Formats: sequence, C-alpha cells, structure tokens
Amino acid sequence: MSKKQLFTLEFPVRCSPNILFEFLSTASGLQEWFADKVDEWENVFSFSWNGGVPDKASLIDQEQDKFVKFRWLHSDKNEYFEFRIEKTEISNQTILIVKDFAEKNDVKDQSQLWEYQIKELFHRIGISC
Repeated sequence: MSKKQLFTLEFPVRCSPNILFEFLSTASGLQEWFADKVDEWENVFSFSWNGGVPDKASLIDQEQDKFVKFRWLHSDKNEYFEFRIEKTEISNQTILIVKDFAEKNDVKDQSQLWEYQIKELFHRIGISC
C-alpha cells in the first residue's frame, strides 16, 4: 500500500471570511456545494452523493473564520482535509486554501475534483471564479 501525500491548492475569494466559513464548517453550508446530503452529529459529518452510502468524517479542529479540519473515518490517522481562510498581507485579499491527501498518481485528478467543487462553492456563494 503506497503512502498518500499532502497537496495544497489555493483559490482567491471575493467574499468575507465569515460567510465563507459557514459554507466550510456547517452541515447546511457543506450541503450547498460539497455533497448532496450532509448531516452532523457530535462532530461527525455524514456526506452522501447520489443517494449512496454516506461517507463519514470527524471534525478534528476548527477556528472561527480561520480554518476547519476533517478526517475521513476510513483514512489513516495522519491524513485529513482542511479548508483554511487567509488574508494576503499586501492586498488583504482572502485566499481559500484546501489541503488534502492523495496517492501520488491521483494528485492531479484529486486536484481537478477540488477545483470543480470550489467552483460550485463560489457559484453558491454568488461570486465569480
């Protein structure tokens, strides 16, 4: 079994960190763009696509308007996916940073999937990419 590697994607966002954080950290916000159905119970989120069996992730950590970090229950303890909201120092632009793990050969495909998902997020928030 090959070890997965961490990869990072960055997306400039024209949106307040507070609004963006709600779409990244709540079941109702995630259901708008990430999965067809999202439920949360005691910091475990259930994500369903196309009526399939839910995939579950635990909320590992979060800081209001800064970041939210999840770990799929079926994945290695050291693997996670994270949404981080940062502001650039010079222009004060908001940047959404996505961190995830994938097999080396799957990083490109996984990155494209995230790009598609983030475009959907931006569409739901009402901003252009």
